[in-house]
Amino acid sequence: MTDQPSITPFPDVVRARRGWLVLDAAWRLGPRPVALMLWHRASLALGQPQRALARADAVEGRFLPRAAPPAPALPPETAGRLLAAAAALPARRDWHGGLDPAAPALRLDLFAAGDIRPVWEASRFADLLLLAQAARLEPAGGHLARAEQWLSDWCAANPAFRGPAWACGQEAALRALSLCLSLALLEADRDPPPAARHLLRLCARRIAATPAYAAAQDNNHSISEPAGAFACALLLGDAPGASRAARKLAAAVARLVAPDGGFAQVSAGYARLALDVLAVAEVLRARHGAPPFAPVLRARAAALTTWLHRLVAPEDGSTPALGVEDGSAFADLGLHGPADARGSVERAARLFAGAGADLPRDAGCAWLGLTCPAARLGRPARWRAAGSMGWAAAGATALLRCGPLRFRPAQSDLLHLTLRDGARIVLRDGGTGAYNPPAPWWPAALAEAGAHNAVVFDESPPMPRLGRFLFACWPRLRALPDGAARRDAAGHRQARRISVQGRVWTVADKIAGDFRAATLRWRLPAGPWRLLPDGATDGHLRLCITADAGLTLALETGWESPAYGEIAACPVLRLRVAAPATRITTEIRLP
Repeated sequence: MTDQPSITPFPDVVRARRGWLVLDAAWRLGPRPVALMLWHRASLALGQPQRALARADAVEGRFLPRAAPPAPALPPETAGRLLAAAAALPARRDWHGGLDPAAPALRLDLFAAGDIRPVWEASRFADLLLLAQAARLEPAGGHLARAEQWLSDWCAANPAFRGPAWACGQEAALRALSLCLSLALLEADRDPPPAARHLLRLCARRIAATPAYAAAQDNNHSISEPAGAFACALLLGDAPGASRAARKLAAAVARLVAPDGGFAQVSAGYARLALDVLAVAEVLRARHGAPPFAPVLRARAAALTTWLHRLVAPEDGSTPALGVEDGSAFADLGLHGPADARGSVERAARLFAGAGADLPRDAGCAWLGLTCPAARLGRPARWRAAGSMGWAAAGATALLRCGPLRFRPAQSDLLHLTLRDGARIVLRDGGTGAYNPPAPWWPAALAEAGAHNAVVFDESPPMPRLGRFLFACWPRLRALPDGAARRDAAGHRQARRISVQGRVWTVADKIAGDFRAATLRWRLPAGPWRLLPDGATDGHLRLCITADAGLTLALETGWESPAYGEIAACPVLRLRVAAPATRITTEIRLP
């Protein structure tokens, strides 16, 4: 086993052609996000956001009501699990992660002291939501007093617009949404206590300070920040502000979610986060009797719900690794956790699609008073959405990462195929790892082309990486009736077609271009794998490989990220064909 990825990016080429590659990436991103990012940088250079966030009074006074309403009817095991989780909360979180809590937030280098993601998670106020629920379940348990002290401690440790908690507008938005939902659970959102109102005003100021940055991302920032601004305005009684934020939110959803449910971030985890944010915004809107969101928001949210439901395993709520994600489980009132998305889909399905999903007795929906409709979301045998397409047969499902590429890809995963048998992942993706990993080889081992189940030509990445979240030279993609095809900047071509007969899945890859050798890796589940003359088997699952030119097979050790911030070894079947090969066929025989 080695600490090296199976494929190496070409930094020398990137350095030599960086100017041209930057222009290429800007052209592919499009004028809107590029102009917005230039606007953001210009505003920073002029000091406009810094001046907007220069001064803030300390938050003092009471945040929460003195009593909590009774809890809704819940299954006994759910109530007990929730109270146990509340009792196990740590007295204090690591809110700073080694970053200076007194430094102006906009000047912090967020990648200097490790991975910022866990630091931000601690300040998304999930603990507050849990304590609010516990206070309703156990009025004499002291949970409201704990929540009040928790908020006071947080504000003292994270003065407004200082330190990492205030460095990102999206984090302020998610924090505001959690605070608003906590107040709603405690029936205090229609007349928030003074300190809660003050904190919401601060969150609204932080969101408003960098609007161009949020819009330029073309990702969850563009949805979370107007949703957070909407919630703040709603609870502060600012009807015009709520109306403006609602329009921005609807416009962002219309831009980023296609009518077929494809999301700008082709990621189950980030689709879940988007739906969680939209669900909280809709719950608050309905509670306050605000005008309905634009019809396009509801329609696209329903489409995104349907797309995510197709990816979620009904057995355990797991989703296939796809693109990047950060392990979020936002406003997780049912305590499902990052690995189980069923509660998020159930809540979104009831709110936006007028249907139930896989959890008719979901505790999270019970907390919100969302009854279960008679209708249920279905799972078709074939479907296609922007960025992905899927198949289902005999208890197994396949997911192909395809096009079109309207938004920047997060990983070099085009034409990657994931295959699951029930909840078990048979052919897998490497996952995310971490945004700022502890070892420099993680990104190549998990995100580059060799970390996916797709063809790589001459072990050369099809897209040069320009930054942590940006590639240049995106390949051209086109749809096929039973798959998709791509052509990269070097003229290498792969056309992948999927077929299934019962429990046998066939992946036919047609390849072309000027190459010496083509390599296809299949990332396998753990097991006693052994090599066969025509493939590999673990004694139950079998892969059979054929090609029209010289073929070599090997079992090697690869890497996967089972959860955010984690990495583990995994078996990989590597097959290599020499030019002039034009065809590789893989037959996967499920037990």
